[in-house]
Order: sequence, then C-alpha cells, then structure tokens
Amino acid sequence: MYSQISSNKRKTVLIMAVFFVIIGLLAGILGYLYKSTSMVVTVLIIGTVYAFISYWAGTRWSLSLNGAQEIQKKDDPRLWRIIENLAITDGLPMPKVYIIDDPAPNAFATGRDPEHASVCATSGLLEIMNDKELQGVFAHEMSHVKNYDIRVAMISFALAAAISLIADIILRITIFNRDDREQSPILIIAGIAAIILAPILATMVALAVSRKREYLADASGALATRYPEGLESALKKIKQNGSALKKQNTATAHFFFANPLKGHSLTNLFSTHPPIDDRIERLKKMETNE
Repeated sequence: MYSQISSNKRKTVLIMAVFFVIIGLLAGILGYLYKSTSMVVTVLIIGTVYAFISYWAGTRWSLSLNGAQEIQKKDDPRLWRIIENLAITDGLPMPKVYIIDDPAPNAFATGRDPEHASVCATSGLLEIMNDKELQGVFAHEMSHVKNYDIRVAMISFALAAAISLIADIILRITIFNRDDREQSPILIIAGIAAIILAPILATMVALAVSRKREYLADASGALATRYPEGLESALKKIKQNGSALKKQNTATAHFFFANPLKGHSLTNLFSTHPPIDDRIERLKKMETNE
C-alpha cells in the first residue's frame, strides 16, 4: 500500500509536468502566430488558475456532471452499512455517499484525499448486486481512496479540463480575430488543429491514470473482504448487464469501477479500464492461491 501511495505521489508530479509542457506548447504556438509574449503569459496564467479551481472544485463537479445525489443512512441503510464497515476495516474516515439514478451497474470514488472522499453507486448496481457483491465493488472503490488513486484521478480531471479550455480559447481567438487578415488562413488552420487535438490531449492526460491501478484496487479490495468471489461475481454481472451510463461524460469516465461509456466510440480506444475478463481471471488466481 505504501509503495502505491508513493507511486501515486510521483505520478502526480509527472502529470503536472506533462500538463505544463502541453499548455506551454499551445501558448507558444499562439504567441508565435501573434508575435505576442504577453499572450503566452496570459494563456499560461488562465490555464494554471483554471486547473487549480478544477482541482479544488473537482469533486463537486464530477458528482454534479454525473447527476449524483447525496444520501444519508436512512435513505439506504444497506449501502451505508457496507461502506461504513469497509471504512472501519481500512481505517478511513467515512466518505460521503451518493447515488446516481441509472439502470447500468457502476460505481466510482472521488475526492482530493481520504478526508475529502465521496463514493457513489448507480441505482442499477444496488438493484442487481447482493451484499457480498456490493461489498466487493466498494472494497475496490475504498482501495482507491486509501491508495490516493482518487487524487491522481482528480488532478487528471482538472488538467484535462484546463487543456480543453486553452484549446477552446485558441480556437476562438484564431477564428474571430480580424487584426491580421494576411495570416488568417494560418490562424484558422491552427484553430481547427487545436479543437481536434484538445480531446486527444485531454485523454492523454487522463491516461496517466494507468490500468494497473484498477488491478491493484481489485486485489486490495479482495484482500480487505477476504472474499475475492464477491468481486468476481459482481464483475460477471456487470459484464452481462453492461456498465455504460445513460448520461455519457468522457471527462469523468476514468473515475468509474467499469467503463461508463458506450462501446465503439473513439474514446474507448484510450480507455483506462482493463477488460473485465482479465480482472476476473486475476481474481480467480487469487482464489487458487489462498
């Protein structure tokens, strides 16, 4: 666990470094086209401030974007009890608990750190999972909390949002600028390139949250419950029913227990989620080695 936390802290620094390189390149292109150093500085400041705001407000935004509603113990005693018991087992503060009204079985954890964590289940997950399976899913999510995976995911979310914002600013400036008509074709091409590259750059930042963290959370969750079969059974049900939500949001997709996006999309080519079959196979090996 401690090695995973240390790894996530190093990964956070790496993500931030990559972010500033990407933003610097975008700002440099804009500054070169307009021959304006002040424009470069302005873009860098805007990107940095927006990333900072996104990080601190990211938990609230990620929950809001997915239509999550906070609940109390009386609203769903079963879910509350399972999460509360897992928090005690892991020595963690009780996170805030949310539910998304969606038939697809899925869940996610978010927050800056264990003291500011939130966990969320879809109504579909609560409907089809028994207690052991639900415990397996949230043992996985609480492992993300304990290992500070949620911080890496939140920073990825914040920086991806900032990259998209900067690209959008560049697009608008290049298209609507009228000061230099001779350069307008070049500026328009640069703007089009920015809007095409923005989702790809944002996805690349999100991909810094590697698939390995999902395997580790599966293993940690199975060890916490001492019952890998519960998580394995939950994964089988999710594979059978599908995990794609009605409300699609690529910016927060990497938060989820299973891929919440519909298949056959370009985004799924860059998915941070390992194949469910691979996750099930690894859990079976844990059962064999017990």
